[in-house]
Amino acid sequence: MELTHLFVVSDMGRSLPWYRDVLGATLVREYGGTSAVLQFLGNWLLLVTGGGPTKDKPTVTFAPPADPNVVSGELIMRVPDCQATYEVLSSRGAEFITPPMRQEWGGEIRCFFRDPDGYLFEISELVAS
Repeated sequence: MELTHLFVVSDMGRSLPWYRDVLGATLVREYGGTSAVLQFLGNWLLLVTGGGPTKDKPTVTFAPPADPNVVSGELIMRVPDCQATYEVLSSRGAEFITPPMRQEWGGEIRCFFRDPDGYLFEISELVAS
């Protein structure tokens, strides 16, 4: 069994290079400019453009986030060194909300960034408290 995470994107021409060049995902295949399959950290990412209902999901519409400040999910990457990962991703064009910060409870350093459509990503390092 494998898990694939799907992201609905507004512009494949903008999103695909971001996932490939900034995040470091590997393009596996692309379908007519409306969907792309990527491999990232041993997982599958599927990018699709939005669309209306289909026969197998007659009441469902796919759309990118309407407001990047309202989040109902995120991808979290546990990394060995949050600061180093922050610097690498920043150099590739990732735009972070804040630099890495140690959490008040002390056991984690983390920071957040978004993809071009506003999906939230987190890099997190466990540290001794």
